[in-house]
Amino acid sequence: MTNTQPKVISGLELWQWRQSAIQAAIANDVPVAEVDWLLQEIAGLDRLALRLESFKNWPQIQLELPLADLELLWQRRLRDRFPVQYIAGVTPWRQFKIAVSSAVLIPRPETECLIDLAVAAANDSQITPALQSGYWADLGTGSGAIALGLAHVFPEATIHAVDYSLDALAIATANAENLGLSERIQFYQGSWWQPLTHLKGQFSGMVSNPPYIPTSTLPTLQPEVILHEPHLALDGGADGLDCIRHLIEISPSYLRPGGVWLIEMMAGQAEIVRELLQNHGSYYNIQIHSDLEGIERFALAYKNTH
Repeated sequence: MTNTQPKVISGLELWQWRQSAIQAAIANDVPVAEVDWLLQEIAGLDRLALRLESFKNWPQIQLELPLADLELLWQRRLRDRFPVQYIAGVTPWRQFKIAVSSAVLIPRPETECLIDLAVAAANDSQITPALQSGYWADLGTGSGAIALGLAHVFPEATIHAVDYSLDALAIATANAENLGLSERIQFYQGSWWQPLTHLKGQFSGMVSNPPYIPTSTLPTLQPEVILHEPHLALDGGADGLDCIRHLIEISPSYLRPGGVWLIEMMAGQAEIVRELLQNHGSYYNIQIHSDLEGIERFALAYKNTH
């Protein structure tokens, strides 16, 4: 006999756990929807079964981990504000299910827009060879989300993904393998463009969600973020623009003429970023785009062709 706890429980037991978890969520000001999201991932239940509570009558349900472990993790969610995505070990992003751990920033829904902006920018360009092919860079790849998104929408391109953290790269590499995209994405450990010097001047585009939060603002972030997500992926220096300035400065020597430069930034940074791009003198057709909430969150430019 092994002393591992069973991962199969009755529907009634799980229903009872769900009821108490929902009450605890309300008491701790945690979104109630997280309970069902977690049960979709850990118990394989679908939204309908959860909404109708039809699973209550099922004789048995297979869990990814013992109920006692799930309860301990849920208590950690409530007590330590541990993000539910780290409990489940995955998060949905675009059409993917992406593995995450506390080594990587949890990919946000608004960041999905970067992929659509990259597609539109490539389609709007008359450059030959077309920007949909060749090399694209995802700088600061984290979980690999942006690289995966680019590989999916640009089947003719090779994606070069860079991160400073080896732990993050291990997750990104696993995600690429799980999603069948590892042959299309190459991963590098290093800082920004530095591992890609051998490909200088050859990139059709660069996409990045760099750290952009001013150091002094970090303590005001939600506890879920500041206590558990990697500070390396958040801290953008005194004004939040250290990494963005670096990417504006260095990228022209890596991009093809007409290549795309595209980043995510924080609310309130758009005008400064636009000015930095204009003053650099290497970019044209500088654009600011809003996210779904109407916040100016993305800056896009093309490298000069002359």
